[in-house]
Amino acid sequence: MARSEGRLNAAPARTLARARYAAAQGARVAWYMSHYLLARRLSGPIDRPGEPRYEPRAPAGDAAAIRKSFLDAFALDRANIEAGLYPAPQDFGVQNALKALRNSARFFEDLPKVDARRLQRRGVEVRETNAAQDRYPAYYLQNFHYQSGGWLTRDSAQLYDTQVEVLFGGAADVMRRCALGMAAAWLRGRDQRRVRALDVACGNGRFLGQMLDVFPRLHASGLDLSPAYLDEARARLARWPQVELIAGAAEQMPFEDQSLDLITCIYLFHELPPKARRAVARECARVLKPGGALIFADSLQSGDAPHLDRMLDYFPHGFHEPFYNSYQKENLAALFDEAGFRQDGAQTSFLTKALHFTRR
Repeated sequence: MARSEGRLNAAPARTLARARYAAAQGARVAWYMSHYLLARRLSGPIDRPGEPRYEPRAPAGDAAAIRKSFLDAFALDRANIEAGLYPAPQDFGVQNALKALRNSARFFEDLPKVDARRLQRRGVEVRETNAAQDRYPAYYLQNFHYQSGGWLTRDSAQLYDTQVEVLFGGAADVMRRCALGMAAAWLRGRDQRRVRALDVACGNGRFLGQMLDVFPRLHASGLDLSPAYLDEARARLARWPQVELIAGAAEQMPFEDQSLDLITCIYLFHELPPKARRAVARECARVLKPGGALIFADSLQSGDAPHLDRMLDYFPHGFHEPFYNSYQKENLAALFDEAGFRQDGAQTSFLTKALHFTRR
């Protein structure tokens, strides 16, 4: 009898939790989608004057199928939460609301500069103005997404989360948590205190912070080339004193052979040239122990979801992504197999796919 009552009591609690999730994520999507629509109205044309008009190569996707893919990402996120892989996001609160308002103001203040770079096709501005070019690979010194400062300024590090959420209509965090679910599933049942984890290209620490929210005793490191983004990550991750943040390149990781149990790599490979992708894959294999996991998340590739192919086709044209087209053609399974990995799982979440690789 008590067991039956427990099941009955769980049903209303689950319904309430789902309602809260839907309300919170619905408000989040509305907030960022309104930014996207206003930004489109304020921005000039995508095509540069004098250039041929952009003509998409992929056929238009069915609107209902696109909407379903968007909503399915949230359904997967909710299912992962209900499975106990990670907690529901805490998007509301006075502090978060004030931060969102400040970031909104910064976003629209920076928008005309981004728009001007897009029209002028000035995607290498940071390379031309940076005085420390010898410290960074040439491919890194670019204004990806035409963003001000590339990856090298404090303003860029503080604006990044807002920019990507606007770009994906409030679904960026949801897509990112697809990889979090994979990592959490691998970590479940393990003593997190004995796991050495690395987030490659950790940026401002958002994903690593989500990992630590679930596994607060994880011995974790973050590796990134940008001092500004690492400063932002230090502030975000300050409550976990065991976290080590390291400035360095993913092609030459400052870790000993077979010293790590888990690597996460989120949205890095589409911004790497082909040669660098292979170098990073080899480094991941070098520093991971046999049986260790690599949780990889990045853009969908053409053909993964044909109704979304036109959106993928447009991305490098509307935003400065010089290596995106080559990434679209990259055989990831073969690349990681050559480096010494076995693919053990895959999931998609709207425009993102997450892959689970095991070091052989």
